[in-house]
Amino acid sequence: MTKTTFRLCAALIVAASANVAFAADVPAVFDAKSCKADYPKASLMNEEQGVVTMAFLVSAEGKVLEAKLDKTSGFKSLDKAAMSAISACKFKPGSKDGRPDSTWTKVEYNWTLS
Repeated sequence: MTKTTFRLCAALIVAASANVAFAADVPAVFDAKSCKADYPKASLMNEEQGVVTMAFLVSAEGKVLEAKLDKTSGFKSLDKAAMSAISACKFKPGSKDGRPDSTWTKVEYNWTLS
């Protein structure tokens, strides 16, 4: 292999790996400390606890476009309260190919009595 061919191959490998790293989707995120759900009163009285897993389609502007329940906490009132509260939160938008874009992200919300 000549030096020129070797340099060309090395340049192509570097360029290809840069594109692969850059092309990855980055999901949207939200600040869990500033976005909290109110514990449903009936759930408090019944001492219900659990983890809700949800999926959100977040726009390039950080607004929730669609929400889905992935895994229930075991209690409909907790699931509904988490879905409603997190859907109203402002997210940091995700990106595709390095630009803000609509992306799906998963969120777990833990309901605990302390």
